[in-house]
Amino acid sequence: MTSNDDILRALGRVEGRLTGIEDNVALLRKEVSDEKANAHDFSAVIHKRLDEQGRQIAFLDTRVAISGGVDAQIREEIKSLKETVEKNQEAVGSALEEWKRMKTIGYGISGLIAFAGLTIGGMIAYASDGAVAALRHWLKIN
Repeated sequence: MTSNDDILRALGRVEGRLTGIEDNVALLRKEVSDEKANAHDFSAVIHKRLDEQGRQIAFLDTRVAISGGVDAQIREEIKSLKETVEKNQEAVGSALEEWKRMKTIGYGISGLIAFAGLTIGGMIAYASDGAVAALRHWLKIN
């Protein structure tokens, strides 16, 4: 038979092992709670980033929609301006042709005046030699 001392020693060993197991379980609980807190923080960061991405995508969608509307409006304005310019060109076309014709006539008249001036200048230069000789003869200057 086993004695009380043997039973008490066996119970002491079991109690010691249970104390060690309790300590290990407490450490595991602490580690699990730390990891749970870290996971919660990490999840909060991920959700914050996802929310920010959602806001940025919504902002970009809005900008794209606005840009598309502005582009369409600008195209319509350009089309309207193009039609106005074409109408104005048709209306002013005859006046421009007349102006070009007057300009060409003006160049021709300027050329004739320049040619006449050169001709008269040449005639005066040619006649001036004779006039100088006649003047010297009349004033009796040798």
